[in-house]
Amino acid sequence: MASKGMNKINRIRTFALSLVFIGILVMYIGIFFDSSPLIMTISMIIGFVFVISSSGIYFWIGMISTNTVKVECPGCGKVTKVLGRVDACMYCDEPLTLDPELEGKEFDPSYNRGSSRHKS
Repeated sequence: MASKGMNKINRIRTFALSLVFIGILVMYIGIFFDSSPLIMTISMIIGFVFVISSSGIYFWIGMISTNTVKVECPGCGKVTKVLGRVDACMYCDEPLTLDPELEGKEFDPSYNRGSSRHKS
């Protein structure tokens, strides 16, 4: 299994962090429109919504993270969290799976979608 990306939890956290920076950037851009209070206010509100939505995403992924399966990575030996049928190690990006049918197969994130699951 060749790795094709980061751990899902880390990807979602990175997205939430980028929302914080985007929100601050949008609010900062609003400062340049101080001659137009309407544009400045709209910019501040949109930036604030980005930052608040980031907080919601952090809360959501924190709740998901408490219910994930913890496994020891065979590559680095550290305990990592697996979300779904296939995932990558949080530390070394080693592909991991809990499904015996997927052992030795190429790493494909589409295995986590319901349409690709084998029906028995």
